[in-house]
Amino acid sequence: MTSAPLLSGQTPLAVRMRPVSLAEVAGQQHLLRAGSPIVALADPEATSPGAVSIILWGPPGTGKTTLAQAIARSSGRRFVELSAVTAGVKDVREVMQEAITQRDLYGQTTILFLDEIHRFTKAQQDALLPGVENGWVVLIAATTENPSFSVISPLLSRSLLLTLQPLTDDDIAMLIDRAISDARGLNGVVSIEEGARSALVRLASGDARRALTGLEAAAAVSMSGAEGDDAEAEVTAISADDVAQAVDRALLRYDRQGDEHYDVISAFIKSIRGSDVDAALHYLARMIEAGEDPRFIARRLVISASEDIGLADPQGLVIATAAADAVAFIGMPEGRIPLAEATVYLATTAKSNASYDGINAAIADVRAGNFGRVPVHLRDAHYAGAKRLGHGKGYVFPHDNEYGIVPQQYLPDELVGRRYYEPKQLGAERDISARLERIRRILGDR
Repeated sequence: MTSAPLLSGQTPLAVRMRPVSLAEVAGQQHLLRAGSPIVALADPEATSPGAVSIILWGPPGTGKTTLAQAIARSSGRRFVELSAVTAGVKDVREVMQEAITQRDLYGQTTILFLDEIHRFTKAQQDALLPGVENGWVVLIAATTENPSFSVISPLLSRSLLLTLQPLTDDDIAMLIDRAISDARGLNGVVSIEEGARSALVRLASGDARRALTGLEAAAAVSMSGAEGDDAEAEVTAISADDVAQAVDRALLRYDRQGDEHYDVISAFIKSIRGSDVDAALHYLARMIEAGEDPRFIARRLVISASEDIGLADPQGLVIATAAADAVAFIGMPEGRIPLAEATVYLATTAKSNASYDGINAAIADVRAGNFGRVPVHLRDAHYAGAKRLGHGKGYVFPHDNEYGIVPQQYLPDELVGRRYYEPKQLGAERDISARLERIRRILGDR
């Protein structure tokens, strides 16, 4: 048995298995239909200038670089690759100047592939504009972050935005099988058991690079365990145990500064709001395992308790605040326990956003100028001369009434009768609703 393809120190499996043509690309079929911009760019017959620039947006491992390199191999266009991590304005201008020279002397169009364009500053992105606008280059830019926030508007308006989707489980399984048999990959030196393939697919989470990296590590574990066996033994099979040894745990696709950060916390809050405790715990676990700041999670729980639970269960805010204090006091990993306790409580208790709606409505009135002067009898009468102005005159002290409520006007004249808080018939707010109806009746605000 030979282990040369695994142990010779050659380039990583994920790099060796990059497709050489669009036909080998896994997934993204919505972008690879006949006549699509990507297919047109890859067409060796379509070498005339004027092709549209594109921005490829998608999670890591979905094929952005793969598509760009497949286009390069298939088309007759000159291909230049820059990384926004290392390149600067000077590098961009040099590419533009050389592209003009190649066009004028040889009639050749240049494709500029810029990886991680979101790392370019506004000034650096501005340097790309003349080349894109004048057709000096066809730009293929790749980003894992939402271009609406990370790419300048002039560049967005001059490019076609194409969204890549995470690969399906079938796509990942196909890539694993291809890597095992292909001469560029493991060349049939190993096979793989179904349980191992399923484990790699699950751990990949739609990321081809992660799947192939895990496969390479698992193959090395499998072959190392076969050392000393009969040289004529059958091909070593990668087992689920080999995968478990090679991959400590799934590396979650979660960038604390990127879209996934906002998507996961959004799903977390919406799951609590929707009373799906299992989904809420799932997203909490994803944030914890990805190393999210527990104080950020705790703050969101406090907001959720105020916004979505409100007075339907006033205890929700108490528990959320206690969880935030506990996390600050004990830290992680134990902090996950009070975070989980608060998450479960908020997800399973009664919900009301009446207080949230009430303050928003009141603020909207104030911002729109819908307010008047404070009624005279409510004005401060404690300073010298206030009584001379009539401040406080006619005010009735509620505690002098046996019920603690007296009929008098509190809102400005212009807003008498305006209601902001409308309690729901849910949880503790059901009792508040009944009491509030009696209060408003006494106050004369029916």
